[in-house]
Amino acid sequence: MKKVITYGTYDLLHQGHINLLRRAKELGDYLIVGVTSDSFDRGRGKLNVRNNVLERVEAVKATGYADEVIIEDYVGQKIDDVQKYGIDIFAIGSDWVGKFDYLNEFCQVIYLPRTEGISSTMLRTKSTVNVRIGIIGCGRMAQRFPSEGKVVSGVSTSACYDVDAEALSIYAEAHGVKACNTIDELYNEVDAVYVASPHLQHYDNIKSALFAKKHVLCETPMVLNGTQANELYHLAEEQGRILMEANKTAHCPAFNHLMVMIKSGVIGEVVDIEASLSQLLDKNGREFDAAQAGGALNEQGSYPLLPIFKLMGLNYENLSIYSRMKNGVDIYTKGVMRYPRAVCSFKVGLGVKTEGNLVISGTKGYAYVPAPWWKTDYFELRYEDQNLNQKFFYKWDGYGLRYEIQEFISCIVNHRFSTARLRRRESIQMAAVMQQFAERKNFIEI
Repeated sequence: MKKVITYGTYDLLHQGHINLLRRAKELGDYLIVGVTSDSFDRGRGKLNVRNNVLERVEAVKATGYADEVIIEDYVGQKIDDVQKYGIDIFAIGSDWVGKFDYLNEFCQVIYLPRTEGISSTMLRTKSTVNVRIGIIGCGRMAQRFPSEGKVVSGVSTSACYDVDAEALSIYAEAHGVKACNTIDELYNEVDAVYVASPHLQHYDNIKSALFAKKHVLCETPMVLNGTQANELYHLAEEQGRILMEANKTAHCPAFNHLMVMIKSGVIGEVVDIEASLSQLLDKNGREFDAAQAGGALNEQGSYPLLPIFKLMGLNYENLSIYSRMKNGVDIYTKGVMRYPRAVCSFKVGLGVKTEGNLVISGTKGYAYVPAPWWKTDYFELRYEDQNLNQKFFYKWDGYGLRYEIQEFISCIVNHRFSTARLRRRESIQMAAVMQQFAERKNFIEI
């Protein structure tokens, strides 16, 4: 039996894909089709893929040409697959001529003619409406957005607004966007907004934007109150608009791969999670101002809560909070969460320094992500038998905002009110933890 293998993203499956699969099938008796994973695409900088991997796999299967579909997940996998499956012919589109000649050492390489006049890129270009994004709040957090947005298809940073006229003018000039003197002027210029204002302004900014029928990407923490978060997500759906919390870790390719692997059971049943994050910042900054909702938990808490909620769910039995306070803000906070069959803890600090790693312990082994784990580009799976240990390396592009911007645009284009990478209920529960701290429930000052 002659085996053939081919690979592709197969986004927005079209006649060109179908023709290529048919031609590949005609080369042999058994066709294996490799479909790129979402994390692999992001790692290669392909941030404009419209369909997720499950949708793309189903589309390939529906053509009837593939005898078997596999997932391509890492650089170098093609050699492994050719040897693993006993491949006779590697087939790929003619636009890759010469690129895969190195595989001739293992099998015959054939470049197939492409169908002229059609491609996924062309279809995306025709179907993608350019999303004009306005910036609300021109401080430190907003400085990275324009450059990150430029690498995502279908995005243009068009305008900005800030109550501080000087900050507004400086930002507009630095990034070449229109300075709007009123929030209504901003809304007239854009389709969506990125909220990067101080924490206590988020609720009003989001609500105003949603009533103006604008999609909203809000910097984390979105709000500091679970009731408010729930209200805003319901309002977004009523208005037919997307509301998403901008947590860069949640959209990082490496972090998502880690979550999927652990959920698949590679370290057994998870019984403990420890997540830490700390910084030593200028004590004159707003992070140390109680009137501006400063403090370690409000500033950093959404990051260590993320892996806990992703892996253990939201139904914890108890949360105890221990904090070192100074001038009304917590310079250090530790939270201990008890689940029915696990205990999880998180540490955050602005005036205390600790090792910022993530350790997820299971019944078969554990996952270790070194500092800064919230910018995941490397992690290890470790076992009792060290010969079984595995190391995983990934690329972290730019500041990481491009991943959340890409997902935001995908939600808008595909009319998805929630993203699996940070579900609305998870965002709401994060805000509920901040609320518990503010109300001093199960709280001990140390």
